[in-house]
Amino acid sequence: MVIVMDKTQQQLLLEIEKLNKAQVRIKRKTTMLLGIIALLVLVTSTLAWFTLNSFASIENIQMDITTGVDLRVDMVNHGSDIELYKKTITNEMIDSYLANNSSYRLADQMLDPVTTSNGITFENEQGTTRTAGEDTFLEFECYFISSKDMWVHLSSDDTVDFEGTSVSTTETGLKAEVIESVRVSFEEEEQSPAAIYEPNKAGNAVNAQSTFDLSVPMRYAPENRLFFLNQLEPKKVTIRVWAEGNDPQCDDDVQNSNLTVKLLFSGTDENDQPFA
Repeated sequence: MVIVMDKTQQQLLLEIEKLNKAQVRIKRKTTMLLGIIALLVLVTSTLAWFTLNSFASIENIQMDITTGVDLRVDMVNHGSDIELYKKTITNEMIDSYLANNSSYRLADQMLDPVTTSNGITFENEQGTTRTAGEDTFLEFECYFISSKDMWVHLSSDDTVDFEGTSVSTTETGLKAEVIESVRVSFEEEEQSPAAIYEPNKAGNAVNAQSTFDLSVPMRYAPENRLFFLNQLEPKKVTIRVWAEGNDPQCDDDVQNSNLTVKLLFSGTDENDQPFA
């Protein structure tokens, strides 16, 4: 049987065929667009890590550690004799520590991006475990002691003799973003995770890190406590400074930047009231 169609029916079939072809093209374009979006998401997720020479890192690091009322610190454990401890830790003291525990000085330290969830163990972008070293992250130990029971905090308040805690740089432009990519952790003995200071914190913490920033003026609170000291009982605290590879600001723009880290420690009572 032969079916004879008039011109109207033929035109209708042609329109249906065109519509089907258009839908196929739309599906193809949509698939390609989704593929491009997925690629952009992948690229965006990896932009935070340095892509240039791994030795073109954050460098020229200066450390300045001071303590407040009734609190002392040293890089040597002097037992309960508080008079043997100091008010400040200098670059020279950190250099001496590094000389006894490694083969480089603070001036040689470069921060290549690493990441961590607990402020204690670190990995690079490929998931390889990294340890402290000249071209990874800075790690050193301090011993804190106090003349009374106290909670120890970082403080952003200036004192008569010392400036408050800050992470700063003399860089300008995009390089100045280096201060947003740095982290400092404080691990007391057998403590995990460590307390993690995220200076200039913006947005949510990465890797489920529990981090804190400091207000100006300083507001002492349980969330920015570092550790507790019993009267005249020294406590070892490991301090680590690193460039957080998963931070959005940790990209090629901040390489070869300089960094100054000032840490001022202050004590409070159980109600987070600072000692006068």
